[in-house]
Amino acid sequence: MMIVAELLMGAVTGFDLALMGVAVAAGGSVGLYFTSTKIGLLAAGILAVLYVLVVRRKLRARLLSKPTQPTNVDAVIGSIGVVVQRIAIHDAGRVKVGNEEWRASLAPDAGEVREIGQTVRVEAASGVTLVVR
Repeated sequence: MMIVAELLMGAVTGFDLALMGVAVAAGGSVGLYFTSTKIGLLAAGILAVLYVLVVRRKLRARLLSKPTQPTNVDAVIGSIGVVVQRIAIHDAGRVKVGNEEWRASLAPDAGEVREIGQTVRVEAASGVTLVVR
């Protein structure tokens, strides 16, 4: 029943209901093995508590501690690029970072203009526009 509720609710619960359902099902299996409802309920309760106190904490720490690879725009932040189209304080231009050409604007405190051929450092990204200095 908990697994069905998890599937209906989607990822909102963080997979907790499904794992609680597994704990309750395992407890029910123990009860069937011993042909005792009391033992099944006791085992289900113990397994559910163990999940909440031990497994859940370790599982979340493991799932949330994975470092993420920067992709797309985030991957170029901190990189050096070359201006291929003039960039002025209120007029975006273009820079080449690696093998890709990006739309770029100047950081507010970066000065007035960057001419073609000058090198710039990517400070941030705003949508698909790089903010350079």
